Amino acid sequence: MKFSLNREALLKPLLLVSGAVERKSTLPILGNILFEINDQSLTLTATDLELEMVAYAEVDNQGENGKLTIPARKLLDICKSLPDGSMLNFHSKDDSIKISTGRSKYSLSTLSADDFPNIEEWKGDVEFKLLKSQFLQLIESTHFSMANQDVRYYLNGMSIETEGHEIRSVATDGHRLAICKISNESLSLPARQVIVPRKGILEIIRLLNPVDEEVQVFLGSNHIRIIDTEFSFTSKLVDGRFPDYRRVLPRNGDKVLEANKEQLRQVLSRASILSNEKFKGVRLNFSNNELKITANNPEQEEAEEIIEIDFPYDELEIGFNVSYVLDVLNAVKDEKVKFTLADSQSSVVIEGYDSGEALYVVMPMRL
Repeated sequence: MKFSLNREALLKPLLLVSGAVERKSTLPILGNILFEINDQSLTLTATDLELEMVAYAEVDNQGENGKLTIPARKLLDICKSLPDGSMLNFHSKDDSIKISTGRSKYSLSTLSADDFPNIEEWKGDVEFKLLKSQFLQLIESTHFSMANQDVRYYLNGMSIETEGHEIRSVATDGHRLAICKISNESLSLPARQVIVPRKGILEIIRLLNPVDEEVQVFLGSNHIRIIDTEFSFTSKLVDGRFPDYRRVLPRNGDKVLEANKEQLRQVLSRASILSNEKFKGVRLNFSNNELKITANNPEQEEAEEIIEIDFPYDELEIGFNVSYVLDVLNAVKDEKVKFTLADSQSSVVIEGYDSGEALYVVMPMRL
């Protein structure tokens, strides 16, 4: 194999696929990227057996078509450190690949492409197109509520659901719940629910830009695939049943608070500085015209913040993990937020005041 291409033309697909490269694998080949030359096109593939990333580049092919695998991290570091506009010449021989540019020469050891694992061929039984900006909104609005290394493995991911005109994303770690939905009248989808693992979700956030370009999504029985003009991303699904979150949505909230999101975010951020580092608890005292937020920690330090509100109900005291509430306020795009409360023992529902796309439930804390 002998081919050449510009540094920038290689760096972009290299960066795209590098997220799927396994860092600490016992299989050395998973630390490599598969290079496949076919006429003037180069296909790069990386996998950790759970995720697979494919990206493409145009090359000047001066030899035969073929494929080999090259160490991902070393190649990426070399590419990053070369000057802009460098022309890279690749020439494979035996078990190594020689890379030359100007007066610089590198030789990297390669592994046989025959040993590179491929995610098996499969067909998606649900398929739809969505704007990248919408898909990103679906995921960014809820991803922070996913569990991390929970023994209930099905919580370590996000539920993606389709039904009729709607696509929903749902995430929960057992203490909080986030739901976002997008309606598109042009869609007519079967009822399906899949759980995409945490690593796959974080990779999708890295890959997608908030632009109004369409991306194709395929859901299969064991995989999700996203196809764009520049890349193809595939992730295995979590094999499990996602909890029936509709059963835990609070329905008895009869007290509604409307507040300025940014003002509330700032006072909660300040109060959190002196909250218990482990439990992050803050106490919210609602009265007719003011909300008092207090926090303290084992060092006997205290914070108190007061903001004016309109709360025409009985007084109410409730405790929360402040990080959970701040995550929600950071995700909401509206200027005002709406809190729906029942009592000190019940979960609160938080929504943006204007948009009805996302809904958040946070369980109270005993303080």
